[in-house]
Amino acid sequence: MTALAPARPPAPQGRAPGPLLLGVRHHGPGSARGVLAALEAARPEAVLIEGPAEADALVALAADPAMRPPVALLAHAVDDPGRAAFWPFAAFSPEWAAIRWALGRGVPVRFADLPAALTLAAGPARDDGEEHAPGADTAAARIDPLAELARAAGHEDPEQWWEDVVELRGDTDPLAPFEALAEAMTVLRERYGHGGHPRDLVREAHMRLRLRDARKEFGDAVAVVCGAWHVPALARRTTVTADRALLKGLPRTKTELTWVPWTHRRLARRSGYGAGIESPGWYGHLFSAPDRPVERWMTEVAGLLRESDHPVSSADVIEAVRLADALAALRGRPRPGLAETTDAVRAVLCGGSDVPLDLVRDRLVVGDVLGEVPAAAPAVPLQRDLDRLQRRLRLRPGAEERALDLDLRGETDAARSRLLHRLRLLGVDWGTPTGGRAGTGTFREPWRLRWEPELHVRVVEAGVWGTTVESAATARAEARALGAGSLGEITDLAERCLLAGLTGALPTVLGALADRAALDTDAAHLADALPALARALRYGDVRGTDTAALAAVAAGLAERICVGLPPACAGLGADAAAQMRDRVDAVHAAITLLPDPDLHPTPDPSTPDPSTPVADGPLVARWAGVLRRLVRGERVPGTIRGRAARTLLDEGWLSEEETGRAMGLALSPGTPPADAAAWIDGFAGGPGGGLLLVHDERLLALLDGWLTGVPAEAFTDVLPLLRRTFGGYEAGVRRTLGELVARGPDAAAPGSAALVPGFAADPDEERADGVLPLLHLVLGPEAAA
Repeated sequence: MTALAPARPPAPQGRAPGPLLLGVRHHGPGSARGVLAALEAARPEAVLIEGPAEADALVALAADPAMRPPVALLAHAVDDPGRAAFWPFAAFSPEWAAIRWALGRGVPVRFADLPAALTLAAGPARDDGEEHAPGADTAAARIDPLAELARAAGHEDPEQWWEDVVELRGDTDPLAPFEALAEAMTVLRERYGHGGHPRDLVREAHMRLRLRDARKEFGDAVAVVCGAWHVPALARRTTVTADRALLKGLPRTKTELTWVPWTHRRLARRSGYGAGIESPGWYGHLFSAPDRPVERWMTEVAGLLRESDHPVSSADVIEAVRLADALAALRGRPRPGLAETTDAVRAVLCGGSDVPLDLVRDRLVVGDVLGEVPAAAPAVPLQRDLDRLQRRLRLRPGAEERALDLDLRGETDAARSRLLHRLRLLGVDWGTPTGGRAGTGTFREPWRLRWEPELHVRVVEAGVWGTTVESAATARAEARALGAGSLGEITDLAERCLLAGLTGALPTVLGALADRAALDTDAAHLADALPALARALRYGDVRGTDTAALAAVAAGLAERICVGLPPACAGLGADAAAQMRDRVDAVHAAITLLPDPDLHPTPDPSTPDPSTPVADGPLVARWAGVLRRLVRGERVPGTIRGRAARTLLDEGWLSEEETGRAMGLALSPGTPPADAAAWIDGFAGGPGGGLLLVHDERLLALLDGWLTGVPAEAFTDVLPLLRRTFGGYEAGVRRTLGELVARGPDAAAPGSAALVPGFAADPDEERADGVLPLLHLVLGPEAAA
């Protein structure tokens, strides 16, 4: 919590005999150095550490060479793995220093805090294992002992005060700072009692019982390393009966404990960690630097800035060190602290800019250090399988966020993709796909990876589904399919199963999909479900997955959409019409990607690109008929009719003359201006709408003629919709349209011979054929020469 202190140091130091109570600030490098010095001076026969009592069986692993802090003890409830708590340790944590000191000298080391079985049963826990009992104190009643001591000393910044009195100074008497801060904590406890932490009284009762047991076994040659806040309570004389009474009747739950990697970033207070510090990277540097910490820090900063192409010279480093020393002298500090070094880095190495300084704060002051635990640490079978896959696929977890670009044509990258998708199905979001999958198929799959300590809890939770990643993901997918609440949820699940290569789950998922699709009569639900199936078919083929069953379901779904969509589009309001227009776009993109069952009963993986749309199949033809019905529908909102006309024109299923006729009818004087504006928004809105008007002056003339004829009283009503339509165009397109309109109505009248500069009246087929050799070179042998 905050400070340091012993109650009864050993008699050889001239003090009263008794256990050595070393009160510390969690994760303080000065506290860690002081603990090591005190242990060396006192040479206790046993060491007690503030931590869950069940962890005694795991403490020996701290001596394993493969154990590299920061690490944490993870405790979780066996019947509810989501109820978990962490007890983190960094290399500069006093508790970790005491553990390593004791193990290195063969001294017994034990944990004295409340057992995790009681902690997890009491209520939601924080990262430091302290729980919040229901109905307990509010945040307003809690005190921060460190802030109280700093305020009493006349300092506004508790972090800076702590640096001055502990982290940046040394003492010839290793026990002196512990005694001084113990006295200060005693005064605070007398004034504030439990300080807004009533659960501390129970924890301290258990610590006193553990301390009594240790004294019976080892005498007074026992050292206790705990938060300084607890030292007065441990030194206070109480009876065994009173302490046991506080623990009597507390709820328990069966727990399991292990060591897990931790990160410096999760030690930071801004991460929400209850015992967090502002600068774990800086504290780690202070603890590890053998000498000249400021000079070494400036050298690290210079190296980081140089790696980021920010010029820093040796002279700059020397000047930054001098400035930090001068600032410390001016501010009356014993040595330069983080504030002085930061000010010197900003002024000298960063040229007064906060941009490179933010990089220093993120990468060095906080840092992305990720610890490691030995293979001998207990783990659920699912974690063992995940570790094995990570090693086999050379996919090492890291605390820093990094990009991973997978090529699915390679066996290793395809296996990595399946692993990441399976973990996402299990709720272990180690990787997040980046970039859309819209458009044509691709063999590239970009990810962003970042391993957080909390993912270990997610792995433990997912362990109820299976002992391997594949079996657990399969069982989880089957359970989600059977419990899905909507058709779209099942289609999304089918896509994710194909991406994850879970062929074992597909029969259950497809069965649930077929049953739900047969019962769902809402065309909007069917339209929402189809795009995911189309993507699943395309990406399943890329991964070499058998998607024949899924293709049959998708084709049946598309047929039902073709039947039910026109009636579903009739009589919609403006908001519902906009949503249905987006569904029409999505269904069109999906249908043109589906393999037509009448032409290709099963996808052929041997073809160069199985996702190539079949433009002349019966399914596509039926869809074209649906779009024509939408264009002619009298009760269909204008935005949907306009988008259907635009889609038919883009695909070449509607001639320019037919498109002009449809536009002329939509913009006729008898059409209400709001309906006409909605038609324009559907037809000319979205990507490519502006270029369509630029290249077809006949359509532009129709639009211009309608716009000039809108009555003044109706113009203000349609203006917002028109601004949204034309405001989405690129600046160059808007400029070209303005130039065309400025030429006047005669130049752009319907049927006029006016042409856009650079364009002929009819396509030149000979010139068009000239690009085919280039397409053949770029696209490969699939392109027709």
